[in-house]
Amino acid sequence: MSDPLIRELDHYVVLEPGQPQQLLSAADTLVWLAQQLASLEPMPADLRDLPDAEARAQRLLETACELELEPGVVVQWFAIRLEPPGG
Repeated sequence: MSDPLIRELDHYVVLEPGQPQQLLSAADTLVWLAQQLASLEPMPADLRDLPDAEARAQRLLETACELELEPGVVVQWFAIRLEPPGG
Protein backbone atom coordinates (compact mmCIF):
# COMPACT_ATOMS: atom_id res chain seq x y z
CA MET A 1 0.00 0.00 0.00
CA SER A 2 1.57 3.24 -1.03
CA ASP A 3 -0.36 5.52 1.35
CA PRO A 4 1.82 6.16 4.45
CA LEU A 5 -1.33 6.82 6.49
CA ILE A 6 -2.32 3.16 6.10
CA ARG A 7 0.84 2.12 7.97
CA GLU A 8 -0.34 4.13 10.99
CA LEU A 9 -3.56 2.13 11.27
CA ASP A 10 -3.50 -0.55 13.89
CA HIS A 11 -6.68 -2.54 13.32
CA TYR A 12 -7.93 -4.71 10.47
CA VAL A 13 -11.19 -6.29 9.44
CA VAL A 14 -10.46 -9.89 8.41
CA LEU A 15 -12.81 -11.80 6.10
CA GLU A 16 -12.72 -15.57 5.65
CA PRO A 17 -15.22 -17.60 3.60
CA GLY A 18 -17.98 -19.02 5.78
CA GLN A 19 -16.82 -17.14 8.91
CA PRO A 20 -18.09 -13.96 10.56
CA GLN A 21 -15.86 -10.95 10.02
CA GLN A 22 -13.22 -10.39 12.69
CA LEU A 23 -11.70 -7.17 14.02
CA LEU A 24 -8.02 -7.77 14.81
CA SER A 25 -5.12 -5.64 16.00
CA ALA A 26 -2.22 -5.24 13.59
CA ALA A 27 -0.17 -7.74 15.62
CA ASP A 28 -3.00 -10.29 15.59
CA THR A 29 -3.49 -9.73 11.86
CA LEU A 30 0.18 -10.58 11.28
CA VAL A 31 -0.24 -13.80 13.26
CA TRP A 32 -3.42 -14.61 11.30
CA LEU A 33 -1.65 -13.99 7.97
CA ALA A 34 1.30 -16.16 9.00
CA GLN A 35 -1.17 -18.96 9.82
CA GLN A 36 -2.84 -18.58 6.42
CA LEU A 37 0.55 -18.75 4.69
CA ALA A 38 1.57 -21.87 6.64
CA SER A 39 -0.89 -24.00 4.67
CA LEU A 40 -0.13 -22.44 1.29
CA GLU A 41 1.65 -24.54 -1.34
CA PRO A 42 3.32 -23.33 -3.40
CA MET A 43 4.35 -20.10 -1.71
CA PRO A 44 3.76 -17.04 -3.92
CA ALA A 45 6.93 -16.09 -5.79
CA ASP A 46 7.20 -12.62 -4.24
CA LEU A 47 7.21 -14.14 -0.72
CA ARG A 48 9.45 -17.17 -1.32
CA ASP A 49 12.76 -15.44 -0.70
CA LEU A 50 11.75 -13.76 2.56
CA PRO A 51 13.44 -15.23 5.64
CA ASP A 52 10.44 -16.36 7.71
CA ALA A 53 6.67 -16.43 8.17
CA GLU A 54 6.66 -13.11 10.03
CA ALA A 55 8.46 -11.33 7.18
CA ARG A 56 6.09 -12.88 4.63
CA ALA A 57 3.05 -11.81 6.64
CA GLN A 58 4.45 -8.29 7.02
CA ARG A 59 5.03 -8.03 3.26
CA LEU A 60 1.43 -9.11 2.59
CA LEU A 61 0.07 -6.65 5.14
CA GLU A 62 1.97 -3.82 3.45
CA THR A 63 1.33 -4.73 -0.18
CA ALA A 64 -1.95 -6.63 -0.54
CA CYS A 65 -5.44 -7.05 0.87
CA GLU A 66 -6.29 -10.58 -0.23
CA LEU A 67 -4.75 -14.01 -0.56
CA GLU A 68 -6.08 -16.94 -2.57
CA LEU A 69 -5.57 -20.06 -0.45
CA GLU A 70 -6.88 -22.40 -3.14
CA PRO A 71 -8.90 -21.86 -6.30
CA GLY A 72 -12.04 -19.96 -5.32
CA VAL A 73 -11.07 -19.59 -1.63
CA VAL A 74 -9.87 -16.08 -0.84
CA VAL A 75 -9.21 -14.41 2.49
CA GLN A 76 -9.17 -10.61 2.75
CA TRP A 77 -8.05 -7.97 5.24
CA PHE A 78 -8.67 -4.24 5.31
CA ALA A 79 -7.07 -1.59 7.48
CA ILE A 80 -9.50 0.48 9.51
CA ARG A 81 -9.23 3.41 11.85
CA LEU A 82 -11.00 3.18 15.16
CA GLU A 83 -12.13 6.55 16.39
CA PRO A 84 -11.97 7.13 20.13
CA PRO A 85 -15.37 7.67 21.81
CA GLY A 86 -16.52 11.21 21.17
CA GLY A 87 -13.94 11.60 18.37
